[in-house]
Amino acid sequence: MMKCKNIFFVVFSFFSIIMLGQKSQQKQYIFFLHNKFLEGHSLEEKHPKYGVAAYDEILNKLKDQNTVVISEKRKADTDPIAYAGKVRKQIDSLMKKGIPAGRITVIGTSQGGYIAQYVSYYEKNPQLKFVIIGASFKDDSLEKDKNFKLYGRILSITEKSDDGHVLLSKEQRLIRSGIKDFKEIELNTGLNHGFLFKALNDWIVPAKDWVFRK
Repeated sequence: MMKCKNIFFVVFSFFSIIMLGQKSQQKQYIFFLHNKFLEGHSLEEKHPKYGVAAYDEILNKLKDQNTVVISEKRKADTDPIAYAGKVRKQIDSLMKKGIPAGRITVIGTSQGGYIAQYVSYYEKNPQLKFVIIGASFKDDSLEKDKNFKLYGRILSITEKSDDGHVLLSKEQRLIRSGIKDFKEIELNTGLNHGFLFKALNDWIVPAKDWVFRK
């Protein structure tokens, strides 16, 4: 089970979110989708190459008095498309409760970044914001679908030392999408794919800046 001691963020269940009062509706809502490794391992287990995934610490940094962070540790071998459908339903219900799309951001690292791209594709909402981190690679599964497009306001963050990565701006799914609000950051931490296992300000700070982007 996920340990929640000594942390200051609140991971809300969806139904607790929709019960929030008028004051909370002025907040920014963040859906954080973690990497694949955490699907099949505990929070304490170490990746053989990248170490422990700093899930709790990442959520801590994303959460402040102006944000509501929505996240959960996914089950092993979660189907990305099915999970994107779950997130989409949560987003749609938030918007029906009066939360504007512009106050909702989906942040995904690695596998979570692929799920975020599916959410973008299915929602087709130009005002939703997305931060896609370490989730664009040469000949990846999304590139094989010639009809796949991205929608929304997108920040892509990649790492120069991440083996096989491709800038999202070079991927056909982005090129064919005609995104009007797009920004790309390529880090150079030397940590390979392990950069997203750590709660690095290198990617968390620009991600939060994107959350509050007007």
